[in-house]
Amino acid sequence: MKRHFSLGFCLLISALYFGQETNNTDNIIRKKMSTIKSDVTPKIDGDISDEVWAKVPIATDFIERSPNNGKPSEQAFKTEVKMLYNDLGLYVMMKMYDPEPSKIAKELTERDGISNDDFVGLTLNGYNDKQQSLEFVVTAAGVQYDAKLTTDGEDDSWNGIWHSEAKITEDGWTAEFMIPFSELRFPKKDVQEWGINLFRKVQRTNVFYDWNFVDNKKNSYTLFDGVLTGIENIKPLTRLSFMPYFSTYVNRFDGETTTNFNGGMDVKYGINDAFTFDMTLIPDFGQANFDNSILNLTPFEQQFTEQRPFFTEGTELFSKGNLFYSRRIGGSPSGEIELKDDEKITEFPAKVKLFNAFKISGRTNKGLGIGFFNAVTQKMFATIENETTGEIRKEVVEPWANYNVLVLDQRFNENSSVSLINTSTVRDGSFRDANATGLLWSINNKKNTYNFYGNLRGSWVMTEETKFGTKNQFGFGKIDGKHRFDINAGITTKDWDINDLGFSTMTNFANYNAWYGYRLLQPSKRFNKIFLNFNAQYYQRLSPFLYNNFVLNHNNQFQNKKFENYGFGVEATPFGQKDIYEPRAEGRFLNVPSYFDSWIWFESDSRKKFQFNINVDYYAYNEKARNLVSTSLIMRYRFSDKFNVFWQIQPSFSNNEKGYVGKDDSGIYIGRRQRNTLENSLNSKYTFNNKMALSLAFRHYFSDVTYKQFYTLDNDGDVTPTNNFIKNLNGTYNAWNIDLRYSWWFAPGSQLTFLYRNAIQNYLNESRLGMKNNYNQLFAEPAVHNFSLKLTYYLDYNRAKNWF
Repeated sequence: MKRHFSLGFCLLISALYFGQETNNTDNIIRKKMSTIKSDVTPKIDGDISDEVWAKVPIATDFIERSPNNGKPSEQAFKTEVKMLYNDLGLYVMMKMYDPEPSKIAKELTERDGISNDDFVGLTLNGYNDKQQSLEFVVTAAGVQYDAKLTTDGEDDSWNGIWHSEAKITEDGWTAEFMIPFSELRFPKKDVQEWGINLFRKVQRTNVFYDWNFVDNKKNSYTLFDGVLTGIENIKPLTRLSFMPYFSTYVNRFDGETTTNFNGGMDVKYGINDAFTFDMTLIPDFGQANFDNSILNLTPFEQQFTEQRPFFTEGTELFSKGNLFYSRRIGGSPSGEIELKDDEKITEFPAKVKLFNAFKISGRTNKGLGIGFFNAVTQKMFATIENETTGEIRKEVVEPWANYNVLVLDQRFNENSSVSLINTSTVRDGSFRDANATGLLWSINNKKNTYNFYGNLRGSWVMTEETKFGTKNQFGFGKIDGKHRFDINAGITTKDWDINDLGFSTMTNFANYNAWYGYRLLQPSKRFNKIFLNFNAQYYQRLSPFLYNNFVLNHNNQFQNKKFENYGFGVEATPFGQKDIYEPRAEGRFLNVPSYFDSWIWFESDSRKKFQFNINVDYYAYNEKARNLVSTSLIMRYRFSDKFNVFWQIQPSFSNNEKGYVGKDDSGIYIGRRQRNTLENSLNSKYTFNNKMALSLAFRHYFSDVTYKQFYTLDNDGDVTPTNNFIKNLNGTYNAWNIDLRYSWWFAPGSQLTFLYRNAIQNYLNESRLGMKNNYNQLFAEPAVHNFSLKLTYYLDYNRAKNWF
């Protein structure tokens, strides 16, 4: 039922106006719009016929961002926006005209999953500093998307609690938003002035529009905010919410069935207008996605993507400086066990249990961002059995541990910042502790055309002695216009090690890099977009000095008038490489011959029902019969706006590559091998509506390695054939995962998820089995069958208190 329009509101609404002002710093025109307070508010249902909207002035005159940057919006695709507010939040109405409403793209997806969709949205910057905004988007199918937008980019891991609906009409489509003030950040002032922009995409024409013009010569969207005025005397609400969860699991493996029940809670509290406290109590990450494990023959560990919600949401401050790798928390135990001759390990924990974690983050009205993160993990034991006496003992493999991250990030002059980051790991007892500190800066000139950046970082690892290392970088670049460039240099010392709470691999090297890029700013007769890049990179070992590698690279990307994307590139190492990491021994290196790499790729129009991507990459080495062929084929078919299937296959063949296989008192051994890898994945999704979806994810990874010859590594980096190494290192690795997930977002922030998982993996000490034999042996392994049900419910204090 629609609410009636009040006379008082009619009188007040006449104060709303739209204008513009010029920013004298960079001559960017900032449109102005004003809103007023109203006790009468619309129902958020996508129907804009509420009387409350009738006399609210309209913001319109959108401007094309791409492909024709700066062109006024066509009248046929006119966009109109109206805004008002009350004590609870901001109300937004958007009207999108379209001459062919039946062709409006409205594919249903899960939340945060924009696909083949028309969409509209707005960005709000409560501090009006052109450096940080919250982004709220609704598709024509009614699907929500939100993100944090900063000068560093878009962080879509942030999920706000807000309300929206969309509706297709006779002359286009409409959308309504209600954004609670509790989701926004702004200074404590009687009169507010916020940065704002409004945007729209028409999918079938692939055109983006913005209310305040966004100049594509610049490198930051946030520079082009308009100004929202008129919000006054907002009564602050208590920002407190709870998210309790209950979950149950049934696991079956190798004939045994186990069950468990869990309960816990996430808490979010607004300390003040700028800072938020987040805490997870007795967390449950059992429904996080499987890791995409591979057969890793490199000298470095594999880095996995973080998939646990608490560690992905609202962590943009903590990611600065690349000192924080959250997978270290709750990862593998750090301790090692020394076994006696008659002992064996009967039980060893795969993961360390997280006890609790919290984070405090926010930014003051003077641009100072502060973040503090803390996590505690539990003591973990391994079980050891004496095979002679049968005696059982337990040994600590991970003590109680405390992890901390502190970040101070000062922004200034619209697009510049200086940051200080510190991470520390403190373990109970005699286990090792660690600390890392970084100072970062990114300074732009007033016109935002040039950027000077760099960092100074140090690491301390404390065991019986303290190990100190550094990693530093300095760079300068042009970030504006058609022609851009960047030059930078970096030094990483031998003892750089942040692997207690970060992720580091290569050490003891210096690198020098130069880059030039050209981009098409306005469409040409044949192309909508062109990007050309030229790169040169030089690497050396620091101590003792040794040439490592010199890489030349050129790559291109084009988009034609049919919105097909394609490109190609070449890369060469004309002097070969002295690989200082593959021998796994200090001071040694392996000579790698020079190579010429070429690739080509094509991506069809994503608006079509059938869409495909293909990529072919070929490395030709300056060594007889040594090459690498890597290909990828992706195909997606959209059966309807509710159902789509996505298939990807990635075969690669590495012929006569050389790599480390072992060492003994006689020296270091290198093997020449043939490696074949095939990764096959299938994802399909049926979306019932914008709150309910069923998805299936499948991945099979296969890699086999066949050794042809073994060598001894010489001191000059060359290799000499040997018969002293006689181990059989031929192998085949398989990883098979299936996820079947049903998700229902039954209320804002609340979700019910049912998940079935099937997982099998094996490693065989033989290769070239043939497909049938390989699958027979894989499916002879015991499989993991996991059924889980998890309920998460969002409770807002301001709503809950009214229940009583």
